[in-house]
Amino acid sequence: MLGPLAAARLPFHASDRGVYIGQAFIDAHQLLLQDQTTSMEQNVSAADIRKHLGELSDFAAVTALLALAGLSVVDVGCGPGHVARELCGIGATVLCVEPDPVQAAKNRLASAVPGLSFTEARAEALPVESGSVDGVFFFRSLHHVPIDQMDAALAEAARVLKPASGFLCVVEPAMTGTYFPVMRPYNDETKVRTHAQAALKRSAGAIFADAEFFEYVQRPSYDSFASLVTRVTGQTFNNINREHVETDEVRALFNAGKVADNRYVFEQPLLLNLYRHPRHQI
Repeated sequence: MLGPLAAARLPFHASDRGVYIGQAFIDAHQLLLQDQTTSMEQNVSAADIRKHLGELSDFAAVTALLALAGLSVVDVGCGPGHVARELCGIGATVLCVEPDPVQAAKNRLASAVPGLSFTEARAEALPVESGSVDGVFFFRSLHHVPIDQMDAALAEAARVLKPASGFLCVVEPAMTGTYFPVMRPYNDETKVRTHAQAALKRSAGAIFADAEFFEYVQRPSYDSFASLVTRVTGQTFNNINREHVETDEVRALFNAGKVADNRYVFEQPLLLNLYRHPRHQI
């Protein structure tokens, strides 16, 4: 059923797996963040010429670039596997790899989907035979790999890909737009996101013969501040305390996203790097 994934080095089974802050402060705060993060991103991606794909879901973005029906792929750092399920729906076979033991346990209890398998493993030690899969995806997960293991994770992705046709697709959140300033006070990912982009430039650029760079945008929305708090404090891969989110600073930044229908909408640009033809001398 799973083709090359069935011979994985590790076993897996299809069933597994208050105080007012003025608008001037908000504007100045966002301008400072934009200056800092744009500078950081330019340091690691100035040579990347990105094609803008528009406003898309992750699934729509990757299927606009790749014909995935009939392919066997690995989703590294899959979380609950939302995109993986969509990929299976168009005929792909997906092995979802999740390092967080809490989420991995939930995945093992999830309803079965044809072509979908879950396993608990780390990005730098994929339970997959060398040269056996068509593609590897990282959806917002590379920056969650320990910094000193990011290069190893990219090399590991190359190891499992078919030499002639394999691809690596990495989607990382940009540090621009209006969403990052909201989350930065309680979950500042500036360092890890910067290191992820640097690892891609340093390692993936050397490992793969061909690369293309894209960007698309998503607009996260909430019906209330409480819904944001519930979402971010419910993620088991991040240890975010409620008291760090329920602050006047975060609330003011969140309120700046209010739109006409009393919802709160933000802009999150996504950076998509697509690599092909791995060099297997690594």
